[in-house]
Amino acid sequence: MDRRAKSCRCLATLPVPSRLRKAGPNEDPVLPDAPKHLLLVGGGHAHVIVLEAFARRPEPGLRLTLVAKDRFSPYSGMLPGHLAGLYGREEMHIDLERLARRCGAALIEGEASRIEPDARQVCLGSGEVLAYDVLSIDIGIVPDLTGIEGADEHALAVKPIGDLLPKWDRLLADAERGQGPRRLAIVGGGIAGICLAFAAASRLRHTGASITLIGAGPSPEINAGMARRVGHALKRHGIALLSGEPVVAIHRHGVTLANGDSVAADAVLVSTHAAPPRVLHEAALEKDGRGFLAIGPTLQVLGWGNVFAAGDCATMEAHPRPKAGVFAVRQGPVLARNLRRALRGEPLEAYVPQRDHLILIGTGDGSAIGGRGRWLSFEGRWAWRLKDWLDRRFMRRFR
Repeated sequence: MDRRAKSCRCLATLPVPSRLRKAGPNEDPVLPDAPKHLLLVGGGHAHVIVLEAFARRPEPGLRLTLVAKDRFSPYSGMLPGHLAGLYGREEMHIDLERLARRCGAALIEGEASRIEPDARQVCLGSGEVLAYDVLSIDIGIVPDLTGIEGADEHALAVKPIGDLLPKWDRLLADAERGQGPRRLAIVGGGIAGICLAFAAASRLRHTGASITLIGAGPSPEINAGMARRVGHALKRHGIALLSGEPVVAIHRHGVTLANGDSVAADAVLVSTHAAPPRVLHEAALEKDGRGFLAIGPTLQVLGWGNVFAAGDCATMEAHPRPKAGVFAVRQGPVLARNLRRALRGEPLEAYVPQRDHLILIGTGDGSAIGGRGRWLSFEGRWAWRLKDWLDRRFMRRFR
């Protein structure tokens, strides 16, 4: 440990009775005499479900701490609707402080600067060191802009969402004053990019701004029927679609494609490749070929019985899936049960993610395009009502 870490103070363990009463025949088993500390690093979708689970059924003698960059955690499923003006800012955020209070957890607003699994501790950017018995990591992703020249300076990265929102607010304010942008380019032809294109077109329609969606190829996440429906909807909304050539550079006046062509733009949103957060780079934990935490079916980091991970920052080696919020949500209940079992010394359950999942893409006009698997595709206003109901139902769990 370096000098800075040595100067960090460890948080003291909260006092608990030296002996806990034994559980009755119909009660859950209790923790051993020694108090345990469960440390959750990151306020992602899986961790909010863990907090909800421990609020509904507290674990006797457990000390629980959540470390999150911000008090309010955005729900990615509502981001396009918010950008389109269909949801207010507060409707798409989960209040982590309120949620932590419900389950008796301590919330620390900050970020992990170093993870030391051998020492069982996490050092924060503030200099504070947190010792743990069981650790869970759900810190999301950062944009990978390394392959696009000028992206760091001239692009608006979609992830992390908390960094995008104030930039989007400024963009809208400029548009309302007639100061631009008149031409908006969105880089990324996947589901996220498609959703953003519809949202931007809906929000900026009255300003006369043009929208161009640029993708290197067709999205592998949607089937042929959905792709046809999306193509027709993009035309109806006046959104230009350019596919086949990746973006290699972003500059003040637009973007440059791999074939040398240029696309004029006053603002560029990028929703392409993801990268693991910097804190994972130096952590002595097993990773996949791209630097994301490698986890097994029990959501434990490979080789570490007391370290778990979920959400976009982790990859299930045996069952890789796209970096999408739906998988983090599905991991949440399993993660909560396995963290509880790990603290008790009980066997863990295995989790196999579904291969196909329901996809719903809002078109910003009260309608949506949906599908699942290789064949099913549909669209209509009822599909948007379904998506809205699912998203609002999810958010009501944390209010």
